[in-house]
Amino acid sequence: MDKQNKLVFIILAFFAIYVIWGSTYMFNKIAVGELAPFMLASVRFITAGLLIFIIASIIGISIKTTKRQFINTTIAGFLFLTFGNGLAVWALKYVDSGFAALVISAQPLMILLLMRIHQGKKIKTMSIIGVVLGVFGIYLLIGQQEVLAKENAIVGILMIVACMFGWAYGSLFVGKAELPPNYFVNTGYQMVTGGLMLVFVSLIIGEPWSLPTSWSSDVQISMVLLILLGSIVAFTSFNYLLKIVSPEKVATSTYVNPIVALFLGWYFLDEQITLQSIIAAIVLLTGVYFINAKKKLVVFSRFRR
Repeated sequence: MDKQNKLVFIILAFFAIYVIWGSTYMFNKIAVGELAPFMLASVRFITAGLLIFIIASIIGISIKTTKRQFINTTIAGFLFLTFGNGLAVWALKYVDSGFAALVISAQPLMILLLMRIHQGKKIKTMSIIGVVLGVFGIYLLIGQQEVLAKENAIVGILMIVACMFGWAYGSLFVGKAELPPNYFVNTGYQMVTGGLMLVFVSLIIGEPWSLPTSWSSDVQISMVLLILLGSIVAFTSFNYLLKIVSPEKVATSTYVNPIVALFLGWYFLDEQITLQSIIAAIVLLTGVYFINAKKKLVVFSRFRR
């Protein structure tokens, strides 16, 4: 591949992790307005996982895995998708998509605290500043009367915090676990196993199921985009960039995604953006920057989107 084509691929890949991942909050918000959250997530990830296996077979990538690798992908699928994404989508029934994206951007804070608790990692000065700013930013964000006045907003916020814990714990788990060496195949197994567990949860709690032919056109389009772009294209782009450019540059998506989600939610879904939300976003994302700056904390769990 010549330099010009490589540059084009890099630009397209950054567009994917910036804009596509940022837009998945809006598409999930649209879909969850009509579909049950665990049913929605299960259809998305099982379909995406099966498509990944089909694509892998066509291009000659082996999808064989060991028993240990399969068990670990199942655990990761539960933490990232069944618990993490399932709760995140459910939370979107009660909070705005832009608000959820901002709170979720504080995930490095959660990872840092878990590393301190479970691994005894010392928190450096820059990271301590980041934690303080992050906590203050979240306080400004969730303390708004406009947020708290919405029905079941507190429930939605607690769900987001819980799913952040699942993603953070999952991120630390996959950092040490034996997984399929091919990222594409690894993603496929996590999506299929996590999706099947989402089906089980959905049936247990009695969610209503429906055929895609009965969905509105907006939901059908949202689901297609979530499967093809959010679950396959964006994650593949993420792994491509990790091999081509520095992790610090890939980590910039942490700061761009919430801005994209805020704008799309405001423009297409008429979600309100207050001055306090803007200030909270600046404080929170600055805190995340301080956490990432010295530790190079690039542990992503992009399945959540």
